[in-house]
Amino acid sequence: MNKVVLITGGAQGIGKAIALELAKNHYDIVINYLTSHEAAKKLKEEIINTYSVRCITICADVSNVEQVNQMVTEIEEKLGGVDILINNAAIDLSNLFHLKTNEEFKKTLDVNVVGSFNCAKRVYKHMLEKEYGRIINISSTNGINTYYPMCIDYDASKAALISLTHNLAFEFAPYVNVNCIAPGFIGTENELDGYDEEFLKEEVEKIMVNRYGDPKEVAYLVKFLISDEANFINNTVIRIDGGQKGSC
Repeated sequence: MNKVVLITGGAQGIGKAIALELAKNHYDIVINYLTSHEAAKKLKEEIINTYSVRCITICADVSNVEQVNQMVTEIEEKLGGVDILINNAAIDLSNLFHLKTNEEFKKTLDVNVVGSFNCAKRVYKHMLEKEYGRIINISSTNGINTYYPMCIDYDASKAALISLTHNLAFEFAPYVNVNCIAPGFIGTENELDGYDEEFLKEEVEKIMVNRYGDPKEVAYLVKFLISDEANFINNTVIRIDGGQKGSC
């Protein structure tokens, strides 16, 4: 029986790349989304038709604990439970600092941090019962040493996600490995949209390999961290940023 992977925010960008790579490697996939209904539906069809694994889509707001509970109950009924959780769902409400509101700040933390907590809290008992589980939190170099006051709330949320990783690893040991991935500039559709060529050129110059990352490269790292080859990797934060040269 294939292991079941829940990918939050799984319809587009890094989440989509993870879903495709893991389906290719014989994992059953649950694509969580909130607004990307058509993208999720299309991705589900592609996964089932190409890789012949089980795949379902579930619309749920991860910041809403009741919706998370309903989502995981549905997964348990249809697929047996969540073996691997990829906390990827996130929002970035970038705005000039003096225009940023308390509501924006709280909403960003609710989705990016509380959402990850909600999902981990709901799935971990199944993992402990099976004496197997993997949780990967998708943070960012913005939570380590890349600072943009326009996304101060996003940066704070990604730093908090790193702290959450360490605490969950202690709480769920020894059966559930909890690790964190901190991508740098990854060339997703949303990341590249709206930026002019000069800005992109400046950002690439900050990266030692002289290019931005491909979402597939993050997916490859996820694939490794949930594999048996990574059984001894736990409570770790791994940067995947091409050798980013410091802050901003």
